[in-house]
Amino acid sequence: MKIAGIEYPALAPVEAACHRARIAENRIVAEGIMRLTLECADLARALEPGQFVNVAVGGEPRQLARIPLSFVATQAQEGLVHIVYALLGPGTRRLARILEGEELDVLGPLGHGWRLDEGAARVLLVSGGTGTVPVYAAAVWCHRHGIAFDAVVGARHRELHWAVDRLRERTSGDVVVTTDDGSLGERGFATGPALRLMGERAYDLVLACGPEPLMQTVSARATELGIPCQVSMERTMACGFGACSTCAVKTTGGMKGACKAGPVFDAREVIW
Repeated sequence: MKIAGIEYPALAPVEAACHRARIAENRIVAEGIMRLTLECADLARALEPGQFVNVAVGGEPRQLARIPLSFVATQAQEGLVHIVYALLGPGTRRLARILEGEELDVLGPLGHGWRLDEGAARVLLVSGGTGTVPVYAAAVWCHRHGIAFDAVVGARHRELHWAVDRLRERTSGDVVVTTDDGSLGERGFATGPALRLMGERAYDLVLACGPEPLMQTVSARATELGIPCQVSMERTMACGFGACSTCAVKTTGGMKGACKAGPVFDAREVIW
């Protein structure tokens, strides 16, 4: 169906529902970055890596829309959903002040996540900034399924890195760290090490999320090498089901809403 000229699939892979989720944890894990753990058994069982949820925060007259948040991992048996989010505006700052034990209204699962193949031998994960969150979810999936992966993780400076040690615990491969200012790992963007690794090693799949120039460069090189590549397009997916038309992505098939056609797209489909 089309809304305001933007194509939206009729349904997401799993029908989304509203859930009442209890906050088990809401704490700082890096500079301006929080880890939120929700107790919600139905949601924990339903979410797939690369999907997202929309959280109703409220508390301020201007905070009418839900906040779209990616998750890093689920524990289905325990009924837990782990989310990492950055303090980027009044909504997330309000969320950071909500205490453990309180409940949130959460809509999910939403969107199409990573298309992951249990037959893959080795995967390259590339992320920059807040794009590390959905990429980390893919790393957790690879670890659980015994799939080797290398990761390149970029941030502006060292205090913004929260995932490096956790990624290293989950892979026998390399985790390359970059910072814009050189305060941790290699100086520069994640693009450089990612291109280097693609030139040195054989990968069955490349997954990337972060600034669009990073994803464009990585996907272009993957296409040249004949490696399937997927990108998670970061957009303001305020409603989550195609009503607000705020998350359009230009693709070879026309304008598509990231909240339902994505946020993960085949990189060859995206027109940068």
